[in-house]
Amino acid sequence: MEVLRKKRDGGELSREEIGFLIRGFSSGAIPDYQISAFLMAVYFSGMTDNEAASLTEEMRDSGTVLDLSSIPGRKVDKHSTGGVGDKTSLIVAPAIAAAGLTVPMISGRGLAHTGGTLDKLESIPGFNVHLSLDRFKQLLSEVRAALIGQTDDLVPADRRLYALRDVTATVGSQPLIVSSIMSKKLAEGVDGLVLDVKCGSGAVMRRQEDAEKLARAMVRIGTACGKKVVALITDMSQPLGEYVGNALEVMESLEALKGRGPQDLVLLCEEIGAQCLIVGQLAADGDEAKAIFRETISSGRALEKFREIIRGQDGNPAVVDDYTLLPSASRQATLASPAAGFVAAMDTEKIGLAMCVLGAGREALDSTVDHSVGMRLHKKIGDPVGLGEPLCTLYYNDEGRHREAAKQVAEAYSFAEGAPMPPKMIRKLIS
Repeated sequence: MEVLRKKRDGGELSREEIGFLIRGFSSGAIPDYQISAFLMAVYFSGMTDNEAASLTEEMRDSGTVLDLSSIPGRKVDKHSTGGVGDKTSLIVAPAIAAAGLTVPMISGRGLAHTGGTLDKLESIPGFNVHLSLDRFKQLLSEVRAALIGQTDDLVPADRRLYALRDVTATVGSQPLIVSSIMSKKLAEGVDGLVLDVKCGSGAVMRRQEDAEKLARAMVRIGTACGKKVVALITDMSQPLGEYVGNALEVMESLEALKGRGPQDLVLLCEEIGAQCLIVGQLAADGDEAKAIFRETISSGRALEKFREIIRGQDGNPAVVDDYTLLPSASRQATLASPAAGFVAAMDTEKIGLAMCVLGAGREALDSTVDHSVGMRLHKKIGDPVGLGEPLCTLYYNDEGRHREAAKQVAEAYSFAEGAPMPPKMIRKLIS
């Protein structure tokens, strides 16, 4: 095929040529082995910004593109590249909706060491993430926010392409990552998008320079597609907040919405929320945006908005006031520090994988998740610790899983005699 030969030799494909490939693949006219050759050519030759934008738009247009023009106001979403303990969507979405934005959030599930927003929400009794697009739009009109999973109608080409990327070892290609993420977000019908691109031991992109490169590419593609897009480079060298685990993170999110969240989680939510309000044209600068965001928390409006979201998606809104309605593990045990001094570093990926062993995450998309298990961190990077002092508490239901998870968590901590500099949460803003 001439198009494949052109890309193999490093040529730049036109919008028409990329559209020919994606439409042919979606219809079955172009077989998997030819698209696999295309993916491998992209992996080795890369893509120009124009090519990546064309690929993103063609993937977006392979299914339904939501038209939210009938709903007044600006539509803004946020996307995280994934981490351990990252529950910011559960806090930011209701807060910016309470401030006046419409938030069409199509989220994912956890895989490997990273947690998923949908898994957290499904720990709320009755919460339904499988809404039809009509119901999704209805809730956006009535509540101003809804959080659902990807439907069969949205970006079907991405699901098929991702499956081929997985078996052709091309998952790590930056333009393919960018087009996969951005095609789904653009299909939501948003006006703007705030990206939380993480770096550190628990991030997909461990090095800050790699995270910045990915962020800049996504901002360029989103801008080329006519959207207002900004990206924050943020820290994932340790779990975010104090809790890891689905029901535990819902509880911590509710505490944050009540003004009682841990400092690092609150700081990140304020930064993401402020950028959403700026992108959504409800604030002129960071100071004004943060003041608006904080007011939605202090007034209780963000908490009540989350209650509305839960009720609108068939969940039990009583969990807002009664955490005993959330799943809870039958056992708990503390992990004692083997050394005195300071916590110097944490292998956050290892902690996330330990939570998978415990049952809080999944190693494959069809794995069963135990929403009740997880951990609470008592010590994080820079904290002083005494010999035998509790580092964390593990919540579990199976003794064998607990022993293996506790071993991995213990191995994830490093100690030093002197106090290290705590990691900086917000590394850079890219716009």
